[in-house]
Amino acid sequence: MPAKDMPRYRCENCGNKTRFDVVATEKSKSFYHYNLAGELTIENTEVEFFDVESVTCRWCGSTKTVVDGSEVVVN
Repeated sequence: MPAKDMPRYRCENCGNKTRFDVVATEKSKSFYHYNLAGELTIENTEVEFFDVESVTCRWCGSTKTVVDGSEVVVN
């Protein structure tokens, strides 16, 4: 999922807005292009499914107080 489409997390416990551990499941389709030397370039990745399973604050370890706007992130 492109970074611009990701939620902006914030920890209400400690105020962290920059560091989080995010566990997610993703299903994507990509075009793999190998050159004649065998080097891989991955092009045109399309995310078909993206599900955030949990978000943990890196500063205080909280999972219950991490929010996206006004919604509490469920683990």
